[in-house]
Amino acid sequence: MRNLATVISQCGRDANYRLGATLHAVTIKCANSSTLDVLNAIICMYSKCGLLDSAVKLFERMPIRDSFSWNSLLLGCLVKREHGFAFGYFKEMYSLKPCPCDSTTLTTILSCCAEMERLSSCAMVHALILKNGFQSDVPVGNAMISSYFQCGCLVSARKVFDTMSDRNLITWTAMVSGMVQSQSFNEGLVLFKDMRSYVKANYMTYSSALTACSRLKALEEGQQIHGLTLKSGFGHYLHVESALMDMYSKCGSMEDALQVFKLCKEIDNVSATIILSGFAQNELEEKAFKFFAELVNSGSEIDADMVSTVLGAFGSTAPFALGRQIHAIAAKRRFASSTYICNGLINMYLKCGELNDAFKIFHSMSSKSQVSWNSMILAFARHGHASQVFHLYKSMINEGTEPTDVTFLSLLQACSHTGSYRMAMEFLDSMRSYRITPRIEHYACIVDMLGRAGFLNDAKAFIENLSYEPKVILWQALLGACNIHGNIEIGKYAAEQLVSMAPDSAAAYVFLSNIYSAEGRWVEKGNVRNKMKRMRVKKDTGVSWIEIGKETHNL
Repeated sequence: MRNLATVISQCGRDANYRLGATLHAVTIKCANSSTLDVLNAIICMYSKCGLLDSAVKLFERMPIRDSFSWNSLLLGCLVKREHGFAFGYFKEMYSLKPCPCDSTTLTTILSCCAEMERLSSCAMVHALILKNGFQSDVPVGNAMISSYFQCGCLVSARKVFDTMSDRNLITWTAMVSGMVQSQSFNEGLVLFKDMRSYVKANYMTYSSALTACSRLKALEEGQQIHGLTLKSGFGHYLHVESALMDMYSKCGSMEDALQVFKLCKEIDNVSATIILSGFAQNELEEKAFKFFAELVNSGSEIDADMVSTVLGAFGSTAPFALGRQIHAIAAKRRFASSTYICNGLINMYLKCGELNDAFKIFHSMSSKSQVSWNSMILAFARHGHASQVFHLYKSMINEGTEPTDVTFLSLLQACSHTGSYRMAMEFLDSMRSYRITPRIEHYACIVDMLGRAGFLNDAKAFIENLSYEPKVILWQALLGACNIHGNIEIGKYAAEQLVSMAPDSAAAYVFLSNIYSAEGRWVEKGNVRNKMKRMRVKKDTGVSWIEIGKETHNL
C-alpha cells in the first residue's frame, strides 16, 4: 500500500488529478487498500490540485484521522483561499483530545492569516503557539514573522525574530525582505549586514537588499552587494540581475545598469523594461528611444509593458514622428486597445502638442480610467478650452468615474481662464463631498482667477483668510497679477511676504528692485540687489526648443 500512496502523492505534486482520481477509484474497489496512508495521500492530492470539495467528502468519511489528514485539508483550504473554512477546521482540530496540531498545522494556518492580512487572527494563533510550546520551532517562527509582516505589524515581526533562539536562512530572508517590502529600507540593510555573520545569503536575500539600495539611492552599498553576488555565485540569477539593473537605474548609474543587461545570460522582457524605465526616470529620452529601436530591430518580443514604458519617456521635446511609429508598433501587436496603453498614447500625443490625436484615442476607448479622464480634462484646461473641460467632467461623473484632486485642479484652471469665480467656489466645495482635501495648487487657481480679473484686494484677502501654510505659491500668483495690473501697493506687500517666506524667490527681489528704482529709492534698490547676491538668487533665463527635421534644438 505504501507504493500506492507514493504514486498518489506524486500525482498531487504533478497536479495530475485525473490519474489521482483514477487511483482513488481503484482504492474504493479494493477494500483492503483504503489504509490511512493511502487515504491521506488522496486528500493531499485533491487539496494540491485545488479540488477541495473532493478532499472534504473523503475526509468526512474517514473513520480514523491523524495530523496529516487535518493538515492536508487545511492545505486545500489555503490553495482555494477558503480561509474561513480553514479556521473552522483549525478550531475543530484544536478542540480534539489529544490535540493533533503540529508544526505543519501552525505554519499552514499562519499562511491563511497572512493571505487575509488579519492581524487579530495572527495574534490569536501566536498566543496558541506560546501556550503549546511551539515558539522554539524554527519553521513556526519563520511563518509568524512572514504573517506579521503581511499584516503590517513590523514591531511584532521583530519581536518574534529577536526571541528566536535558533534562526536559519529562511528566518533572515523573511526579516530582510519583510523590512524592505514594508519600506523600512535602512533596517533591511542593517539586517542584511548582520545576517552575513551567521548564514550565507541566497538570491532572494540579495534581491531584497538591492531593492533597499535602490529605494535609498545607496549606490556605494549597492555596488558592494553586487560584488558579493558575483563572489557567491548568485550574480547571474535572473532575480538578482533585475534587482541590480533597477538599483543602478534608480541611483542614476545607467552605464552600470546597461553593463549588467549586456552580461545577462538570459534576457527577458522584464530586464528590457527596467532599462527603458531607467532611461525614462533619468530623463534620457533619446537613449530610451534608441534602446527601444534596437529591441525592435533585433526581433525581440515587444510586450505592452515595454511600449507603455517608452511612451512614458516622452517629454515635451520628443519628436512627433517617433511617437507615431510607437503607436503603429502598439497597434500592430494589438496593444493599442488596452486602457493603460491608450493612456500612454494620450499623454504622448499631448506632450507632442497633438491635442486632436490625443482626443481621438480617448474617444475610441471602450473603458476609461481616472487617468484617461484626467489627462484629457487637464489638456483642454491648459489649452484654454473651458467648455470642453466642463463637458468632459459631466461625462466623467455620468459614467460613474469619481473625480480626483487632479480633476478639480483642471476645473479650477478652466474657471480661471473664463473668470467664473462662482463656479470655481462651487467646485472647491464639491471637493469636500468627494472627501478630497484641497491642496495649495487649488487655492492658487482661485488667486490666479481673481488676479486675472483685477480683483487684487479680494485675492489678498482670500490668501490671508486661509489657514493653509505655507502660502508661497499664493503670494507668487498675486505678485504676478500685480505685475500685470501695475498695482505697486499690493505687489510690494506680496513681494515682502515672499521674501520673508522664501528668501530665494527671484521674482520678489526683482519686483521690489524695480519699484525702488521707479521711486528713485536707490539705497533700497542697492540693498535688495546686495541681498540677492548674498543669497545667490539669480533671475531665471528663458529657454526655447524647435524641432527641425528629426532633431530638436535648444535656443
